[in-house]
Amino acid sequence: MAQDDVVIEDEARCPCSSGDVFGACCQPLLEGVSAPTAERLMRSRYTAFVLEDAAHLLRTWHPTTRPRTIDFEPELEWRRLLILDRAAGGPFDREGIVEFEAFWRQGAERGSLHERSRFVREDRTWYYVDGDVR
Repeated sequence: MAQDDVVIEDEARCPCSSGDVFGACCQPLLEGVSAPTAERLMRSRYTAFVLEDAAHLLRTWHPTTRPRTIDFEPELEWRRLLILDRAAGGPFDREGIVEFEAFWRQGAERGSLHERSRFVREDRTWYYVDGDVR
């Protein structure tokens, strides 16, 4: 899991900002349950960045665009996620788009990452393909 052993209790609020508890939101996906929608996969990937869970990120990255490894920024804290837009990406779609802004802090610096991410569903499994950083 996390390099610095961050642990989130099942009943704690999920880092993905869904409003649900971790045990009912992203935890099952991090443990291998398939995401029903592109947005749910995107939220679980955000949570994986919070926890520095490279295994989940690599497993959910489409093989055609997946990097060999993932390097996490030292002392980077992901603070909050906003879903700005979504197109398709439902349980019966084959493609989906999720646009988000993720807020971070690294020491005294603060900022955000704004991305429009592409997802595909193959054999009932959603994968992150790539993203257009805004």
